[in-house]
Amino acid sequence: MAKISATIITDNNIATIERCLESIIGIADEIIVVDAFSDDGTAETCERYGCKVRQRRFDGFGAQKQYAVSLATNSYVLSIDADEYLDDDLRHSIAKLKEDGFEHRIYSFSRLNFFCGKPIRHSGWWPDKQTRLFDKRYGSWELRDVHERVTFPGTLWPAPLTGLLMHERRSSVAEHRRKETGYAVLEARVLVAAGVRPRLLGAYLRAAAAFLGIYVFKLGFLDGAEGREIAGTAAAMRLVTYRMAKKIGKNSH
Repeated sequence: MAKISATIITDNNIATIERCLESIIGIADEIIVVDAFSDDGTAETCERYGCKVRQRRFDGFGAQKQYAVSLATNSYVLSIDADEYLDDDLRHSIAKLKEDGFEHRIYSFSRLNFFCGKPIRHSGWWPDKQTRLFDKRYGSWELRDVHERVTFPGTLWPAPLTGLLMHERRSSVAEHRRKETGYAVLEARVLVAAGVRPRLLGAYLRAAAAFLGIYVFKLGFLDGAEGREIAGTAAAMRLVTYRMAKKIGKNSH
């Protein structure tokens, strides 16, 4: 039977980590956790589940996830976030792959995102295709601070799997705005490092485009108040990115 290493990065995820771990028990032959020095018991919980826990200072999502992949002892890696879990159908699909053997190097599946407990079927959050099961000799995480993804040779294409990756993306509006602000700050650092100089007019245009794109063209209005919040926050974060990039750029001179 083929073997899989599961990799997870954590940072104070005590509220969701157990459900994540429960969903991959029996699927993963080893579970590797790279923890950013959590102080809420996350690392200790992972250890109780038999995970191999390594502490590492967080220096960007892509780098953290790829470091976890580098610790895997098996060729095939299932990369899952601490606030995600496999549904029964996806568990079955992966279990069958292990039994029959891997025919492909890269696999993908859909992710269903939840906002305050509500599944979001529009707003650009669905279908949220994820490439998370891959042969680490052919795929790897981009070393980006934010908006990271698994890359692989252009000659390969992900084979789709049945089932869903469930994602408790946001449990409250306050958490949503806080996390999106954090991503905006990381994105600002990426822009400054790339030598991009954001313009105020461009920031407002991108904010307007973000709101219309999500709420209108991606049918966010069908998600009700949650869709409006997703679109509005996305627009606001374009302005946060602009302000932070200006601040970082000014301080670097």
